[in-house]
Amino acid sequence: MKTRKILAVAILALGFGFTSFAQKTVMVGGAAMYPNKNIIENAVNSKDHTTLVAAVKAADLVETLQSKGPFTVFAPTNAAFDKLPAGTVTTLLKPENKKMLQTILTYHVVAGKMNSSDIAKAIKAGKGKATLKTVSGGTLTAWMKGKDLYITDESGNDSKVTIADVNQSNGVIHVVDTVLLPKK
Repeated sequence: MKTRKILAVAILALGFGFTSFAQKTVMVGGAAMYPNKNIIENAVNSKDHTTLVAAVKAADLVETLQSKGPFTVFAPTNAAFDKLPAGTVTTLLKPENKKMLQTILTYHVVAGKMNSSDIAKAIKAGKGKATLKTVSGGTLTAWMKGKDLYITDESGNDSKVTIADVNQSNGVIHVVDTVLLPKK
């Protein structure tokens, strides 16, 4: 009887272990992004997202992105931030520009979890385009170019999703190659 109980517990534990592997671990910026960790716990390990992490900290958004969510985050790389005019990031990171920084960062976030397949379905339903409402109150337009997913911001900038479906415990990250900017 005791052996059966131990065996049942072991099988149950093994079963739970397999469910955590249902979502694959993705490499981003040289680091594994674990589906059982939250957005911040994973992002701090990506060497391609040090500027984004610094900005999230400066904007006091760490707690928000560690919360239950779920969130869909379009995460610009360091190279994406480098495309901005010289001095933009330094200016945004100043304490007096915190509100503007918060607006820009939350413009990269959509409430709910939208994997690329969800976005593709929305694009198909929208006959080639899907409008996504951001946490900041703005809109992003998702569309496809061949097999590539693109996001266009309100300022007309196109950003390519370079790594899609980086699952997190509180949502999903899609790595993008351009910073998305709300209408001025």
